[in-house]
Amino acid sequence: MNDRARLPRLDPGFYRGRAAGHWTMAMEDRATGWLDECFHLRLREILVHVGVRYHLVFPVYCLMPDHAHFLVMGCRPAADQRLGIRMLRKSFTRFLPEGIALQRQAHDHVLREAECQRGAFENLAGYILQNPLRAGLVEEETAYAFCGSIVPGYPSLDPHREGFWESFWMAFEAVSVDA
Repeated sequence: MNDRARLPRLDPGFYRGRAAGHWTMAMEDRATGWLDECFHLRLREILVHVGVRYHLVFPVYCLMPDHAHFLVMGCRPAADQRLGIRMLRKSFTRFLPEGIALQRQAHDHVLREAECQRGAFENLAGYILQNPLRAGLVEEETAYAFCGSIVPGYPSLDPHREGFWESFWMAFEAVSVDA
């Protein structure tokens, strides 16, 4: 793919530090057949490693049959979403069945300051988590098994549990460092 065919990216500084972003990764030709519980568990492990290495947390993610959504936040000045997503995509691809591949480039949306305010941020997370419901895959959002939250050191966070946001923000503050 030449540079003209690539999606535009912001300056690298927009993806560093306490930045937040919504990343979407689609399968080439919208391929399906790769998503199962084993893949989901591997992905959760990958997200922990990416989070630790690049100082990122994943407040919510949702794996759909032909694409995936990741809400990503940096928790330290050294955080780097672009490097983290590169590692995530490389690892993600390694576990896909033969003949299935990610599209060449992920789509990203760096959240603006207003979108990072708790209410707006939580609404975006809710929108991501409601994808399976809107797609008709489940009749109740909480019935979908391939969504979650990853904050290294906090394995029991579940965005479908009551009190999730209070627990998430406490965990995020615990892993965050300003200097």
